[in-house]
Amino acid sequence: MFKHILIPTDGSALAEAAVHAGIQFCKETGARATVVTVTLPFPNSPLSGFAGDTRGMYEAGMRLESDARLARAKDIARAAGVPCEVRSHHDWHPFQAIVQAAASEKCDAIFMASHGRRGLTGFLLGSETQKVLTHTTLPVVVYR
Repeated sequence: MFKHILIPTDGSALAEAAVHAGIQFCKETGARATVVTVTLPFPNSPLSGFAGDTRGMYEAGMRLESDARLARAKDIARAAGVPCEVRSHHDWHPFQAIVQAAASEKCDAIFMASHGRRGLTGFLLGSETQKVLTHTTLPVVVYR
């Protein structure tokens, strides 16, 4: 059925659980996985220099965090015997990076977590999962 599944992770506990479940789903369906994480670019503003954080420090921290997320995913896939590639992207709109990654990697499905924000919080903050659902033509398995 599915041959290549994209599994996005933001490093949260729910996303980590979704990585485990997504890798297991790949194992059960005989699919290979690509795990992607998206970090936000350095925020440029007139006040950025006063925040005590430089672009280099920020990017190094994001790279360390991203590498750690992806290393955990690789370990989970290796333990399950699932072929897995990992990718890191920087984008102000994570949903766009996820949809683009699925297309460029030629995935045939996306398996991702949803934090399940509802009401005013969901409306104001939005949901990356909801945005992915409305901007992709691929099947999306939502893990909650």
